[in-house]
Amino acid sequence: MSSADPMPALLVAVPVVILACQAGAALFRRFGQPPVVGEIATGILLGPSLLGWLWPDAQHWLFPPAVLPYTSVLGQLGLLAFMFLVGLELDLKSLRGHTRVAVAVSQAGMLLPLVLGALLAVAMYGDFAPDGVGQVPFTLFIAVAMSITAFPVLARILIDRGLYGTPLGALAMACAAVDDVVAWCLLALVVALSSAGSPMEAATTAALAVAFTLVMFYLVRPLLARWAARAERYQDGIVLVALFSGLSLSALATDRIGVHALFGAFLFGVVTPRTGHRIEASAARLRAFTVPVLLPLFFVHTGLRTDIGGLTATPELWLWAGAILVVAVLGKWGGATAAARACGRPWRESMSIGALMNCRGLTELVVLNVGLELGVIGPELFTMLVLMALVTTAVTSPALTLLRSGKAPRPAAPVQPVPENALSGP
Repeated sequence: MSSADPMPALLVAVPVVILACQAGAALFRRFGQPPVVGEIATGILLGPSLLGWLWPDAQHWLFPPAVLPYTSVLGQLGLLAFMFLVGLELDLKSLRGHTRVAVAVSQAGMLLPLVLGALLAVAMYGDFAPDGVGQVPFTLFIAVAMSITAFPVLARILIDRGLYGTPLGALAMACAAVDDVVAWCLLALVVALSSAGSPMEAATTAALAVAFTLVMFYLVRPLLARWAARAERYQDGIVLVALFSGLSLSALATDRIGVHALFGAFLFGVVTPRTGHRIEASAARLRAFTVPVLLPLFFVHTGLRTDIGGLTATPELWLWAGAILVVAVLGKWGGATAAARACGRPWRESMSIGALMNCRGLTELVVLNVGLELGVIGPELFTMLVLMALVTTAVTSPALTLLRSGKAPRPAAPVQPVPENALSGP
């Protein structure tokens, strides 16, 4: 293939990545795992951890340097669209009837991992913080990384196990909704602190981010509501173009502000009305292309940055990786379980909620890639955190099987219908 023209290489890499991730998802689904576990694992295997280790020439042929910027951009576009869909499906109305417990569980499930993650970050700072990174952004980033819950993956697991719409499922979704909002706000703070050259710049970035959020909720949201009321008269293609243009412009705005484009796409999804056939159909069409075609490129982009072999340099690196996993599980699972139990929930249900809140999935990968791109973490720590995300996600389904064995789901009254778009989630 000519190095001058990356198109032939791109036309090989894209279908190989898509098919490989689909195969990985199908394989892991047979073992009761959500598809995203297989896709993450496939991305890692196509990187230096396996393919680049066993057959480096094949990896270089499949992913030549000239094609990587293009696969990265396509993956980032898919990620922006996915974050819009996450925001669109984030229904804070699910808190009704669960407000006290959901807030208690989500905040305990955030506070304990934040504290434990901060303590771990203080211990790791001298060995793992890249040169020039301050202790505050490094510590805050590790703390946030320990406290993530993957809202879309959690929904997928609940649906697969027949728990969506049950009291347990409704409470878990409510907790995850609060968790997601708090986590993204904290990550925005990390980005502002890391990108700013001075405290005044960080304060300015934070103020602009707050102002942009207020504009989105109090100006853009009412305008979108009026537009959505007339959207039934438009063709699906026009609505889809309008939604994609809106998420792109919102992403551009937050990127210019200095809090990363992903926040803008997510926020645009949050303020977009969820009513109307045209919007639902357009979102479904966007998901139908984004999830199976573009997101695998993001998984491989992550996999190419993940080098498990690099952790074999010294045994201490594996000890640190183990410490990260222990802190992540103890903080998230332990904190959510203790809070649910303190609110009067039975032990089995409390531990099930903790297991669900411990699921990190794709959301964690998004956060980790942001940290690596900002230079807050280095490649070795990135690899450790990716492995933590993979393990904590993979353990969720077996843990639920163990905890719920012999216990039939108890339907809510009334059982909430399963959203059609959630069935195809990663």
